[in-house]
Amino acid sequence: MTLRHEAFLERVKERGEYGTPEEADRAARVVLALLGAHLVGEVRAQLAARLPESFALILLNPLQSAEPLPPERFVRATAAWIEGATERTATWDVSAVLSTVADTAGEDLTGQILLQLPAGYDLLFGRPLPA
Repeated sequence: MTLRHEAFLERVKERGEYGTPEEADRAARVVLALLGAHLVGEVRAQLAARLPESFALILLNPLQSAEPLPPERFVRATAAWIEGATERTATWDVSAVLSTVADTAGEDLTGQILLQLPAGYDLLFGRPLPA
C-alpha cells in the first residue's frame, strides 16, 4: 500500500524534529535521490511503488553514483546537498528519512534493500542487524 505524501512527510518531520514540512521535504528528496543511486532492479521498483508518487519519481531518477557509498560517505554526500548541513545534522536527516522508508517498505523489502547496500546501513534504517 502506498503511503500518502502528507503522511510520509509528517513521519519524517516528526522523526527528524523539523520545524516545518519544507525541511522534512528537503531531507526526504536528497536522501531518496542518493538512495536511488544505490538500489537496482525489482527492489528499487518495489520500494518506489510503496512511496508517494513524488518521492517515487525521485527514487527512480536518482543522483548518479560511480560506486555504492559506505554509510559514512552517504551521510557526507547528504550534508553536501543540504545547505547548511553538517555531518551530524545529515546523519539525523538520513536516519529520519530511511527509518520512515523502512516502515513504509516493511521488513521483507527492507531486508532486500539492505542486501544491496554496503554494510552499516542497517543502523541508518533504524534496523540494527544482530552481531
